[in-house]
This record gives sequence, C-alpha cells and structure tokens, in this order.
Amino acid sequence: MSTLKNFPLILLILLLAACSATPAAETPTSPDLPTVTETVAPPTATSVPMAFTVNGEGLPLDEFNAELERYRQSQTALGRDVSDDQSRQIVLDDLVAQVLLAQAARESGFSLDETALKERIDSLTDQLGGADSLSAWQQAHGYDETGFRSSLKRSAEAAQMRDQILSNVPPTTEQVHIRQILTYNQEDAERAQSRLNSGTDFDELAALYDPATRGDIGWFPRGYLDLTVIEDAAFALEVNAVSEIIQSEIGFHIIKLIERDPARPLAFDALLALQAKALQNWVETRRAESELVFLLK
Repeated sequence: MSTLKNFPLILLILLLAACSATPAAETPTSPDLPTVTETVAPPTATSVPMAFTVNGEGLPLDEFNAELERYRQSQTALGRDVSDDQSRQIVLDDLVAQVLLAQAARESGFSLDETALKERIDSLTDQLGGADSLSAWQQAHGYDETGFRSSLKRSAEAAQMRDQILSNVPPTTEQVHIRQILTYNQEDAERAQSRLNSGTDFDELAALYDPATRGDIGWFPRGYLDLTVIEDAAFALEVNAVSEIIQSEIGFHIIKLIERDPARPLAFDALLALQAKALQNWVETRRAESELVFLLK
C-alpha cells in the first residue's frame, strides 16, 4: 500500500528549494486580502503584457513563456511526455504559488533588497567562475538579465516563507502501528474474518496473506497514508483491537492496532510528507483568499 501522497509537482519543487524564473513586482500589504476571482480577464493597460496578476502583482508574459520553455526542455531531457496543456498548467500553478509565498514573506517583514540580491548574484558568479560564465549559464537556460534578477529575488522570498511553513510541522506527533490482512475481493475478506472469529491468530493469518511483510504497515501519523479510510479506522481503534472489513480503492482490509504513541518522532519520509501537505494546504488556502486574474490567451 502506498504511503506518500501524490502532491502537485509545484509543491514538491518548492519543498526541495528549486529555483524557478519569476519576476517580482511590488505587492499591496493590506491585511485583508481580496475575494478570489479566478477568471480570465482582458489585458490591463500596461506597457508590459502580463501572464497573470496575484493581488495586483503581475508576472510578465515573456517570463512565463521562458519558464514554460525551461520546463518543457527539462521534461524532454528526462524522457517524459507531458502535453502542452499539462505543461502550461503546471508552470502556471508553480509561478502563482511562488508569488503567493513571496508576498507573504514580504508581509512578514522579509524582503530581498538590492544589496542582498547583489550579494547573491556575486556569490553565484564566483561559484560559476566569473561574469562570463554566469552570462553563458543565463543564456543556456533562457534567462535575460531582468528575468534572472526577478527570479532570484522571488525564489529567495518564496523560500523564506516556505521554510516558515515547514518549520511549523512538529518533529514528533501521535502515531499508530498497524498490521493488516489485505484481499482483493469481498469473499476472501469474509473468509478471513470468519477465521479470525473462530479464533485464528491475527498475526499468523496476516503472514499467510502477505509472507513478505506479514501484513505489517509500520508506524505512521495522521495525514500520511494515501488511503484515508484506513488511516481513520486505525486511529479509531484501541490497542490490540481488530477492525471490521474496510473497503478501499485497492481492496478489502482488516486491520489490527499493534501500538499507539502520543508523541513519537517522525521518520524522515513521514516528516517530508507532512511538510509537503502543510505547504500544499497553505498555498490552497492563500490562493482561495487572493485575487487572481489570468491574462493568458
């Protein structure tokens, strides 16, 4: 049974601190965000065509297209076939999330000023071996100078807010340890349940159905399993109690709660999953509270 959520690519990219090309513009700092209006609107009167605006902050169309091309090239290099519509949506969601994160960082008092931005560019220049090497790198990756500076500023501000969100995920939390009997049709599940009711040991029967793991799912916190119906049932059980038959999208389960710990340290993969979920929830909430206007044709 899968244990990690299939989070949107944008959130995993941000979680791993990848740098994307996005421009920066000054953002209103009103404490009350506008009502969400995710509708296509005609272009505003501006000298620079925009791809979209978030709470009045625009992202130039040229920079969106450059980021879209970088994404397409990266997928081609990985041998992945992603449709044009999928690519556009992934990049759009990525950039919108970065704008939202950067705006929140600035509202909280963090902003990458010109001095700090220059320091970062100087550091990158040194790492690459000089100004000519930096220029060659920018050209190879489709950046012009304006887009590169905007991207660096935006990604630094977004990363600062991202780190705040991730730091709020506690390293220890309530977790349960379960074992399961998994079948792929109801008849087999009912036969297993009948054997349990007749006195067959749960652990022995689970080992018959899954000799490799003996049905052991291990420890997990809330919000970790793909199958929330199993997770909900597990946290509702008392220690050593056995559930009724639970139907999920992958089959029929009977689970037994082996242990419960109210404050168990999270395993690394569980911590990553909860952090990714926290980031996803933050972006979704912030997006719903924001005014988004999409100008793409």
